[in-house]
Amino acid sequence: MDFNPISSTTSTNTAAAASAAAQKKAAEKNAAENKQESAKKPETNGAVYEKGKDQDTVNKASSQTSRAKVLEQLKADAEKRNEQLRSIVEKMMTKQGQAIGNADSMWSFLAKGNFTVDAQTKAQAQKDIAEDGYWGVEQTSDRIVDFAKALSGSDPDKADELLEAFKKGFKQATKTWGSNLPDISQRTYDAVVDKFDKWKNGAEDVADPTASQI
Repeated sequence: MDFNPISSTTSTNTAAAASAAAQKKAAEKNAAENKQESAKKPETNGAVYEKGKDQDTVNKASSQTSRAKVLEQLKADAEKRNEQLRSIVEKMMTKQGQAIGNADSMWSFLAKGNFTVDAQTKAQAQKDIAEDGYWGVEQTSDRIVDFAKALSGSDPDKADELLEAFKKGFKQATKTWGSNLPDISQRTYDAVVDKFDKWKNGAEDVADPTASQI
């Protein structure tokens, strides 16, 4: 039996070196592949950013917030002015020895026109119903249409539906009044119908009320 320790040791060292070289080469190959794979994948930092979806969500939330603020402002303003009107009428009726039981009796009282007012109340009323006054045709019709836009999200496809709601409300107001509403109300009605028509057909010049805060 031949046994050469030098030859055996040399063969073992050669095999070990070859194995180490192979492992090193395999490790380098794996590292290169991993690097290429990492370069193909965007960094997510735990979240995937979808630009279009995120922007749409932000825009939608902003629009809803704006509409909510417009509605809140319009409602608050209407409540304040209605309370002011009710207070004036109550004072007028009290001075003339009449009691106000509900809204119907208030409007009936006004419709009859059998009342007098002091100079200050008369001046305020004339100011409010003037062409550029709060209860004037332009401001009143603008508020009605702005309110409709805020409710619909400024969707002109809903203009006809909301216009019908306005007409029903006007009809009910006429019934409560007890006779034909004053001329200023009739002119306001016509102005509202005209502004709804322009909104529906995209012919209006008035800015979208939800585009900015009031």
